[in-house]
Amino acid sequence: MEKKNMTSSLNSGSPAPLIDVQDWLRGDPLSNFQPGKIYILEFFSTTCGPCGPALSDAAQLQEEYSDMGVEVIGVAANEEAATADEARAQVDAWVTKWLPNTNIRIAFEHSGEMAKHWLEASLIFHVPQAFIVDRDGSIAFIEDSNSLEDVLPKVIDGSWRTSAKAKKADKERIAEGETYAAEIAFRDRISAAIEIK
Repeated sequence: MEKKNMTSSLNSGSPAPLIDVQDWLRGDPLSNFQPGKIYILEFFSTTCGPCGPALSDAAQLQEEYSDMGVEVIGVAANEEAATADEARAQVDAWVTKWLPNTNIRIAFEHSGEMAKHWLEASLIFHVPQAFIVDRDGSIAFIEDSNSLEDVLPKVIDGSWRTSAKAKKADKERIAEGETYAAEIAFRDRISAAIEIK
């Protein structure tokens, strides 16, 4: 039984983890964040109801702010299927349905590394989930996608990371994540005890 990490090791101000994906389903491959650009990584799954609209909204933000160096990357990192090929096909069909004319990059990662280094490291247990990587390659924002429209202009003008709102959002995310991680660990212990009997 794997013990869940109970602290957030990826927070606002942390260096962004690597982009480590198996395939790029849309757009040119990207292996590193380019200095001077702002990236929005939108983690999604084809079984998540709000993920289609969230990714579509993120694509709109890229259109609106592309002249300011904003780029969106959709990341399918938790796709469940019998094989990686089946999961890739599911994601490809889903992206075609939700973003038929997309100009955002879509990354497919089935090994679990992106989920581990991004989602689990920041105590995130659901999608859609957005990360904003600032011009210096540091995490500026970790939150569900609902706040992107309000936060992105503040990241662009450099006022977000030092703001009281940013610190409060990080504290709330960590507190919620720690509580949820503790619940998962408790359920895992109960399941293990039941299996022993």
